[in-house]
Amino acid sequence: MPSVDFYYRNALSEGREYGIDGNDVRYLIMVAEGFTSPADVIYYREKEMKHPDVFLSFFGKRKQGIPVQYVTHVAPFLGHDLYVDERVLIPRPETEEMLAAFSETVDEYYDPRNYLVAGDVGTGSGCIALCLKTFFPNWLVSASDVSEGALEVAKTNFAKYGRQINVLHGDALKPYIEANMALDIIISNPPYVKDRESAEEMVRSNEPAGALYIGEHPWVYEKIFMDAPKVKKGSLLMVFEIDPWLVGPLEEAMEKYLPKPYEADFRKDLRGMDRHLFVYLP
Repeated sequence: MPSVDFYYRNALSEGREYGIDGNDVRYLIMVAEGFTSPADVIYYREKEMKHPDVFLSFFGKRKQGIPVQYVTHVAPFLGHDLYVDERVLIPRPETEEMLAAFSETVDEYYDPRNYLVAGDVGTGSGCIALCLKTFFPNWLVSASDVSEGALEVAKTNFAKYGRQINVLHGDALKPYIEANMALDIIISNPPYVKDRESAEEMVRSNEPAGALYIGEHPWVYEKIFMDAPKVKKGSLLMVFEIDPWLVGPLEEAMEKYLPKPYEADFRKDLRGMDRHLFVYLP
């Protein structure tokens, strides 16, 4: 049987025509062979390829323009291997950064050892809620989404890791209001891409439009701002992933809809772009 390196090099050569790079090939081989890291593809390059049929099936789908995470149904995210399919967005590094920033600074607002109540609004794959429950196991964490398909994916991931997370169906804060829930923390990665032309071709062709595009107006954020007082337990911390173009519209929306006083802090990602919004209602 040919080696891992044989399949790797052949795929690199063939993949150039389809815009497939070495990262994608290593990822597909990693999942097909059950390796723990893409680097194992190089480390074990002289080993016999044990599952060539699985890899070739993956590679054929990738040549059709399908992202590797949808091909393999595996998306690494902060130490978790999440199940993903076309019903949910592929988790992004920007969301990992938001959770890291939140975890590092939450003690500025609350004692995280307390039994806090958190809602992940627009949970998608469940990546945010899953990590919150992993990082802060004593918290009561809920995950909501307007898409029933997304909630099925999220529940798959919660079950995989044995996390007890409350799942709610509905738009923005409506399911929390209907459940008469009082929250300490709202954390959300809403749609924030302005339009289809702003997204890469692979994203436009594969990922769910409802979780991506917001148009010219920050309506999703406004819904949360308007209803935040209805779910406010005491003080309330809201954390959002945003796109830099939204800074101005969000400043206007907060001034219009949030009760005063409030504190708003736009924070930059590792590339120096405004990517996260922390809002505190005392």
